[in-house]
Amino acid sequence: MSTSETVVEVTDLQKHYGSFHALNGVSFDIRRGETFALLGPNGAGKSTTIEILEGFRKRSGGQARVLGIDPDDAGLDWKAQLGIVLQSSAEAANVTVREQVSQFAGYYSRPRDVDEVIEAVGLTAKAKTRIGQLSGGQRRRVDVALGVIGRPQLLFLDEPTTGFDPEARRQFWSLIEGLKADGTSILLTTHYLDEAAHLSDRVAVIAGGTLIDIGTVDEIGGAEARIPTVRWRDAAGVAHEERTTRPAERVAALYGQLGEPTEVEIVRPSLEDIYLDLVETDARARAAADTQNETPTIHASNDTSAQPTGERA
Repeated sequence: MSTSETVVEVTDLQKHYGSFHALNGVSFDIRRGETFALLGPNGAGKSTTIEILEGFRKRSGGQARVLGIDPDDAGLDWKAQLGIVLQSSAEAANVTVREQVSQFAGYYSRPRDVDEVIEAVGLTAKAKTRIGQLSGGQRRRVDVALGVIGRPQLLFLDEPTTGFDPEARRQFWSLIEGLKADGTSILLTTHYLDEAAHLSDRVAVIAGGTLIDIGTVDEIGGAEARIPTVRWRDAAGVAHEERTTRPAERVAALYGQLGEPTEVEIVRPSLEDIYLDLVETDARARAAADTQNETPTIHASNDTSAQPTGERA
């Protein structure tokens, strides 16, 4: 893949704090116009990765290029091409929405139209309202407006819909889909797996500072993880379930065998199911490795007095 087709290239990314390895060989790329979700449990290394890519944290090893530039060497012109929406914000509570967005627009040489951005985030009716008077979800929309006002080529969204009600989340998703349609590349972190499934082209799962899987939403976890489960109750009311690659055929066979089985359903693994299985499998493997490494080695003693001398009387 040529550099012109990518906005982020990460190879063997390392971040060490003494003997602690926060990142240990992470590699991925993000393509132009792609929404890429970086998923993982708390402490997995997501925030460290993002801070390195944003130029806020130095890496210990490996390579990183964002918009063709090493973040460690980037200047203001490079930073002006990024949009960043953090988990928490620090807007001025005593200014209006329009005043805040207008102020940020002045930081860029070619900003988007202020009123168009306010409309895009659904805050036209609140444009003259002081930010301190907005709800949490509305303030989050201000964060997004500030993140996109400068026409970023790459937008970082860190847990963007935390605290949103379901309707606000759906509206936010529409906004992100619109940005993507305009050609904006997006790096998303979220604990809402339905959000990642809905918005993302590709997903990477990180745990313990290591990338444990990467692929499209339909590929992540591999074919084995995506085998559906058929569940039903027989005539006696006993519950059954069976994993099968041919669920429709199994259901048809059940009707032929049992006549009218009750509560028949085909359950297909969601992204959340697959993600949880990946993380739990990785955690078990790490725990087993740690246990093996901690097992003391027993050495034969050179003290002959400790050797058995014969059968017990």
